[in-house]
Amino acid sequence: MTDMTEEEAIQQLWQFPCDFLFKAMAFAQDGVEEQIIAAIQKHAPGEYIAKSKPSRNGNYVAVSVNLVAKSKDHLDKIYREVNALDCVKLCL
Repeated sequence: MTDMTEEEAIQQLWQFPCDFLFKAMAFAQDGVEEQIIAAIQKHAPGEYIAKSKPSRNGNYVAVSVNLVAKSKDHLDKIYREVNALDCVKLCL
């Protein structure tokens, strides 16, 4: 058995580029989907359509966006950008 780096293990699990379903949990407020898409577009320009699902009590919304991930570093940049938004509670 050989010792693999984290990057090597990820490369074995994922074949980049790949389709990726990005998900974030955000506060339910007007324009939250557009803010998340704008953050994604900084690192992955393109036309995106967000799908939203409100929480049971309506305080939060789950936002899903399909995108093409080029590498783990590419995904990390997208996650950091979206997670930095004030409207985002967490990224999944």
